[in-house]
Amino acid sequence: MAVAVAALGGLWWALFALKPYAIDPSALHARYAHDAPGTRAGPVELDPPQAVRVGQVQAWAHGLRFRSFDGEQVRGRLVVPATAGAPAPARAGPPRRRVLLALHAMGRTQWRWWQGEFKGRPTIENTHVLAERALQAGHVVIALDARGHGDRKDPRRPVTARQLLRDLHLWGQREPYERLIVDTVKDYRVLLDWVARQPGLDGTRVRAAGYSMGAQMALLLAAADTRVHGVAAMVPPHLDAKVAAVAPTTVAPRLADVEVWLLTADDDEHASTRQNDALFRALPGEAKRHLRFEGGHVLPAGYVDRLQPWLSAGSPGR
Repeated sequence: MAVAVAALGGLWWALFALKPYAIDPSALHARYAHDAPGTRAGPVELDPPQAVRVGQVQAWAHGLRFRSFDGEQVRGRLVVPATAGAPAPARAGPPRRRVLLALHAMGRTQWRWWQGEFKGRPTIENTHVLAERALQAGHVVIALDARGHGDRKDPRRPVTARQLLRDLHLWGQREPYERLIVDTVKDYRVLLDWVARQPGLDGTRVRAAGYSMGAQMALLLAAADTRVHGVAAMVPPHLDAKVAAVAPTTVAPRLADVEVWLLTADDDEHASTRQNDALFRALPGEAKRHLRFEGGHVLPAGYVDRLQPWLSAGSPGR
C-alpha cells in the first residue's frame, strides 16, 4: 500500500504539481502591456449621477463601463464627494481631484467598497469605511469588478474563488489564475488612460488601496504603471515563483518610487509572519511602512484609523 501511495504521489508531482519559473523584466513588462497594436479598448461610459451616502458622506455615484484591451466589458462605480456642486469628473478648473482606486478581494465585488453589508451579510473587510474616509479626504474613488466577479460573472461558466484556487494548487492549472490577475490589472491600466484625459481628475498621482487579492493587484498595478504613486496593501496573500508573473515579491524591486503601506496580520492563513516580513524587506522605497495587527486574514476594524495618515498624504492640495 505504501509503495502504491508513493507511486501515485510521484505521478501527481510529475503531472500536476506547479514548478517554479523565472520571468525577466522585459517579459513581465510585455505581460502587463495594455495598449499594444490590436487592442480594442473603448471609451468609458458613465451613468447619470445618483445622490448616495457612503457611511456619513454625501456623494455622487456614477455606474461606469468600458471595453478593455481585449474587448471584454468592464463594470464598476465612480463616486465623487458632493462638494463644489459638480458631480461629474469632467468638471474643468482647479482643483483637480485626486483619485483612489479601490480593489476588492477574491470572491468579493466592488460593491463592498460602498456599503456595510452585501446580500444581507456584513462587509467584514471594512473597505466601505475606508472608502468613506477617502471621500472625506476629497478623493474620487473608483472600484471595478475583477474579471469573473460581481457583475462580470459569466452565468454560463461561473468560476468560484474556491474552484480557481483548487484547480491551481491541486491540478496545476496556473494559466486561469494568472490570467484573472493580469487581465484585471490591465483593465485598471485602461481605466487610468481615461482618468488621465479628464480635466477634473488628477491622473498623474493616483493611489490604490486593495484587500487580499486586491492588495496583490494594487502592488502589481503600481509596478506596471508609474501613474500609481501610493499603495495601501491590506493582507496580500503570499505567492512564490510558481506563479511568478502575479507574485508581489516578483515586482517589489520595481516599487522604489511608490509609497507602500503594507498591512499584515500575525496569524494570517494566507501569509506567515516570516513571509510578510520578507515582502516588506523586498520593498525598496524609503516611504514604505509596515503595520502589523493581531489576528487572521480579516483585519480588526481599527486598521482604517491606522491608514488615515496615508489617506491624508494623498489628499487634494497636499
